Amino acid sequence: MKALIAILIIVGAAYGGWQIYSYWTQVDAKDKAKTEEAPPPISGNQLPGMSPKLDSALEAAMRKGATGLKQFLLQYGQTIRDPRLASIELDYVVLVARGNPAEAKKVFARVKQRTTATSPVYERVKQLEKTYE
Repeated sequence: MKALIAILIIVGAAYGGWQIYSYWTQVDAKDKAKTEEAPPPISGNQLPGMSPKLDSALEAAMRKGATGLKQFLLQYGQTIRDPRLASIELDYVVLVARGNPAEAKKVFARVKQRTTATSPVYERVKQLEKTYE
């Protein structure tokens, strides 16, 4: 009787180990698939939609902080297109959030409304979504 119980315990442990290994390989395969599918992140400087002539003005505005970036957007915002405009506005949202959270939420809502799932800035919008909604 003792031998039968010992054999059942060994078989049960082996079966349980095999199930855990099988589950682990499935999870590992899903993780690998996610990392392979994700496109490499694109920095804001590489996004299309803004003339290279405005790069120096944008850099100067970024050094001035939220007020400089707001002035830049007011002055040049009409000439810049998405996805670069959305990236700059998200930078503005992050900078202005400390001093004026209502403004940050308003600008974020505008960016989110016009950003589609195929946009290069979509992942960043999703990351900031929980904070600014």
